[in-house]
Amino acid sequence: MGVLPLYLKLVAHLPPLEILAHRIVWSVPFAGVIVALSGQAGEIRAACRQPKVLAIVGLCSVFICVNWGTYIWAVSNAHTVDAALGYFINPLFSIAMAAVILRERLSKGQLVAIALAATAVLILAIEVGSLPVVALLLPFTFGMYAFLHKILPISGSPGFTLEALIMSLPAATYIIYLEATGNGHFMSTPADTLLLIGCGAATAIPLMIYANAAKLMKLSTIGIMQYIAPSVIFLIAVLVFREPLQPAKLVAFVLIWIALAIYTVSMLRTRRKTPARLD
Repeated sequence: MGVLPLYLKLVAHLPPLEILAHRIVWSVPFAGVIVALSGQAGEIRAACRQPKVLAIVGLCSVFICVNWGTYIWAVSNAHTVDAALGYFINPLFSIAMAAVILRERLSKGQLVAIALAATAVLILAIEVGSLPVVALLLPFTFGMYAFLHKILPISGSPGFTLEALIMSLPAATYIIYLEATGNGHFMSTPADTLLLIGCGAATAIPLMIYANAAKLMKLSTIGIMQYIAPSVIFLIAVLVFREPLQPAKLVAFVLIWIALAIYTVSMLRTRRKTPARLD
């Protein structure tokens, strides 16, 4: 997922909402093939007969759709640095949510880490004069998505496939509207056509891997493993896309990195003091 900005940059000349719609629609066949080959299609049929499960899946769809749309907009509008900051905040948001919703007890180190992250957001808000929307919306939507998947009584791959199916109806309707009004770009060039279709694979494969992992691990453990993607996104934004790194953002990143280091040390110390067990 960390290298996804490189792919999205290839379609950055297209409207973000159109990219989002194609990303949703073309994820369905890729996800469907994986589910069919794994013999999990029965879980989707069973879930469709349970209104409560469908309601949770519907909420997952809303949160991941907003997350994807925000991410696409950020890359297309030279705000990839903000996206990286958002995904760095994401593990700390997951930790905070685990304490508030799941009542997981936090250590002093974890509390300090969350406080530093909040300070970083405050610095950005003061510097910009408003809340850093991208940097906050990405961790919030993905954090809620992770939490909902934790309580969703369906395996990761079928769950994601069902989410994609739910989102695909409005997405396909929007694509048809664009093409009918002459505003679509699906068949404009062979390259754009292939890239839009490829958005499905770039979306479905990593998200299905994540969805399966989310079912097997603690929410706080998931959070701490999410350092790799934002690190790659940050390096791509600064070194490849050459996006400016203003002093306020640099200070915010430093605070977040310190926060993540403190949390990591705190987590490792806690693990040493407790007997090893499966998540």
